[in-house]
Amino acid sequence: MPPAAYAAALIFPFIAALGLVLGGPAAWLQPAVAFGLVPLAELWLKPTTDNRADEAEARAETVYDQIPRVLAVAQWCLVFLFLLRWDAYAGLADRVGAIATLGIACGTFGINVGHELGHRTGRFDQLLAKAALVSSLYVHFFIEHNRGHHAKVSTPEDPVFSPRGCTVYGHWLRAVPGTWQEAWRLEAVRLEKKGLSPWSWQNEHLRLQAIQALVVVALFFLGGAGAALAWMAAAVLGLLLLETVNYVEHYGLSRRKLDNGKYERVQPIHSWNSDHPLGRILLLDLSRHSDHHANPGRPYQLLRTFPEAPQFPTGYPGMVLLALVPPAFFAVMHPQLAQWEAARA
Repeated sequence: MPPAAYAAALIFPFIAALGLVLGGPAAWLQPAVAFGLVPLAELWLKPTTDNRADEAEARAETVYDQIPRVLAVAQWCLVFLFLLRWDAYAGLADRVGAIATLGIACGTFGINVGHELGHRTGRFDQLLAKAALVSSLYVHFFIEHNRGHHAKVSTPEDPVFSPRGCTVYGHWLRAVPGTWQEAWRLEAVRLEKKGLSPWSWQNEHLRLQAIQALVVVALFFLGGAGAALAWMAAAVLGLLLLETVNYVEHYGLSRRKLDNGKYERVQPIHSWNSDHPLGRILLLDLSRHSDHHANPGRPYQLLRTFPEAPQFPTGYPGMVLLALVPPAFFAVMHPQLAQWEAARA
């Protein structure tokens, strides 16, 4: 896609800000767009199967780098706007709508943008990644995702492994504490090799948790207890949204264990793919997850679609909604999963 297509993602924080400022029924504008208008549109829009041929040119277009950076800053602007406006929301419906609006932002502009920036090697981008993840109280994702999930994806050793028959609610119970524990384990192993205690200040997990705790305290002082607790509720909604995405994009797919005890190399067939255009734009091509896992160093604008990768029948927003109703999700996914298994036999 051209840069202008991805720049359209900037419309979504604007919609969120508009809902937070206006309040009332407008507080539900962002949820209505993200999980109403977008899924409906993607039932009709055709998937876009274009792959960038001019990779060198795309890498040179620095606007691609700026878009996630702007979204990370926009995320914190939304958090501060939410805190400042919280007392102005009069009724329960307004407040729930505002929490839902910020929660969607936490999952998309917080964790997903943090995910994209966290795969980069520059110190500034990694700092922005951590800041975005703190806004969703999921900063340990920075450690666990890059060093744990990418190595263990589609294996039972991965905390976000979602085997056939597992519901999204069971996945939440395993994945949320599991990713935190895995981040601690990864740092403990790293420090042990250096002869250091896991309680050393060299433990990045420990440092990030301390920073996150300080941010929580600061926001309690800035916005008051009610607003800060509401932000924390939105952050929980955001992290559950992220883990729902983790659930659907790897559901039922597993890598074979080889005779030497290791798992086969990660390939595009080990993640569900979606080429639906609105989800691609909103999530900066996270939905081209097959290529992302097969080639985690590729920037989002260069992620490709593969004919052998299993394909979702609709975009990520629609699949998230479907996952919340397990019988419906299983009815849609199990026939496609059977086709994937037959191709692997």
